[in-house]
Amino acid sequence: MRDEGPIGNGRILSSNENDALGPLRSDLSVSKQQWRYRLSDKASKADLLSLTQLLEEKYGYSSSIAQALSYCLLGREIGPSQLDDFLRPSLKNLFPDPFSFLDMGKAVDVIISALIAKKNILVFADYDVDGATSGALLMRWFEAMGHPISPYVPDRLTEGYGPSTIGFDRIHSMGIDLVITVDCGAMAHEAIEYANQLGLDIVVIDHHLMRSDPPKAQAVVNPNRPGCQSQQGNLAAAGVVYVALAALNREAQKRGLFEGRSKPNLLEWLDLAALGAICDVTRLTGFNRALAYQGLKVMSARKNKGINALLTVAGGLSQGAEALKSFHSGFVLGPRINAGGRVGRSDLGIRLLSTQDDAEAIALSYELDQLNILRREVEDEILQQAFQKTDSILLKAPEEPILIIDGEDWHPGVIGIVASRIKDRYLKPVIVIGWDPVTGLGKGSGRSLEGVNLGQAIQACFDHGHLLSGGGHAMAAGLSLKRENFAPFDSFLKSLITQQNGGLDVRPILEIDASLTLKRLDRGFYDILSDLAPFGPGNPEAVWLLQKVRINHALLLKGGHARLDITDSSHAKAKAMAWRIEGRPLKELLFQQGVLVDLVVQLKPDDFQGRNTVQLDILDAMPSL
Repeated sequence: MRDEGPIGNGRILSSNENDALGPLRSDLSVSKQQWRYRLSDKASKADLLSLTQLLEEKYGYSSSIAQALSYCLLGREIGPSQLDDFLRPSLKNLFPDPFSFLDMGKAVDVIISALIAKKNILVFADYDVDGATSGALLMRWFEAMGHPISPYVPDRLTEGYGPSTIGFDRIHSMGIDLVITVDCGAMAHEAIEYANQLGLDIVVIDHHLMRSDPPKAQAVVNPNRPGCQSQQGNLAAAGVVYVALAALNREAQKRGLFEGRSKPNLLEWLDLAALGAICDVTRLTGFNRALAYQGLKVMSARKNKGINALLTVAGGLSQGAEALKSFHSGFVLGPRINAGGRVGRSDLGIRLLSTQDDAEAIALSYELDQLNILRREVEDEILQQAFQKTDSILLKAPEEPILIIDGEDWHPGVIGIVASRIKDRYLKPVIVIGWDPVTGLGKGSGRSLEGVNLGQAIQACFDHGHLLSGGGHAMAAGLSLKRENFAPFDSFLKSLITQQNGGLDVRPILEIDASLTLKRLDRGFYDILSDLAPFGPGNPEAVWLLQKVRINHALLLKGGHARLDITDSSHAKAKAMAWRIEGRPLKELLFQQGVLVDLVVQLKPDDFQGRNTVQLDILDAMPSL
């Protein structure tokens, strides 16, 4: 699609006077990525004109800004009919029918009946942020109903992920009648069968993909369960629990449980639903986007004592300092809450998010902050070892279809993060495995690229007997295996990935929203782009192409980062950052003198010392033609 003329009073021009979707080069970048416009083949000229006009007339944007936003929105498949729900997502308009979720009626009946009978109820939560937020939501609802419940979070090292016979033995000894599992349990067939034998009632609320019949629980509520008609498969477990609370309120009202008692106000807990959605990297579209959008507003009010304390301790953010964004959830709160389950006590996160005590919130926040420092130290040590092993592998076999990296006593709590870093650096699918020196078993975590369905491949490895456990989705997977099975697993998986790719080496696609000049990328434009937030899968931050850019100055910083001063044909100047580029081809290009380059960038705020300006984060580059 090409601009045939101005839209409104102007149009966005690239530096070579092509329109904002001018021709893209077909050669690979220095990072061996293929650049592609996000909008290609997804929208017509009429769509662009219609959406631009609507943004001008209804929302008051200038014509050039409206056109830039139109490229972004249409690239995310948001047209005029979806615009209101996207820019101003409302829970009222987007909230699904709770009882469209398979088994929701059964789950609600079991839970409300247990509440009325004053049975002992426990929430069994996963040890990550989604598990902690899901569990805290249920704990707050039961507390509001005058029936406090306790949490149980398995230890990552001794119990592993999800329900187990060990866990249910402990729970049974506590005199529990009903267990509600959140963010886990959908595939725990053997463990739940064991719980049935112990006389425990089980309700599962989960969101993970299910590949077979559900376990024999009293109810299994999961939008990704085969046969579920909710069409809410992008929800995190916290979102599913939030919908379940609406169903519980409805049933409690029907049974007269609010006579003499206020109905729990679910809007007060939207911050927990948003935190789970963002940190579990779910697709922020439809109702899930509304949860995140409205939940960040609630989070900004800092009414949750745990969230408030952790932001203060970890981010130095005093109450009322600024409106909270996805960044605060994903990069300030999330890593610290996760740190408890990775290298500390697994129940710290759920305790923090459910506490009503200021002193406890502060104490837990300090503990989690310190554990996060420890987690980073452990991660950095393993990451350097993994980088060395990866370099050695690629020196011998540069065309490996997938990187399989293993090491002795690598902590299972950080191998997923290490896998993500290796994938980002080497742009290949990767599995990272840590061997337990006592049991001799390996636990692995994998991350993939578009075009390689890693979860499917790991499932095939399990089905062929190479793994003790394994599963996941297209972009991420987990596994466990015996040491003697490593070689056949390695060979089998690489063969599968090669077959998936038709023998070709998969290269990632870097999607670009439009081509602009530096003159356009100012703080005002950044602030307007913030109207598209919250960002995440399904709604990525905008990515821009800058052509024929000159690097005026480049400085290598501690940590392998680079700070650059750049200019282009519009004669505008800007500050730019390139992160973790030491030893990579991107550094070699950016540090060449006098070379014009094409850059792919994202716009970031620069508020240091009150500057109120922007910097550009460089994602990729190639020499200009």
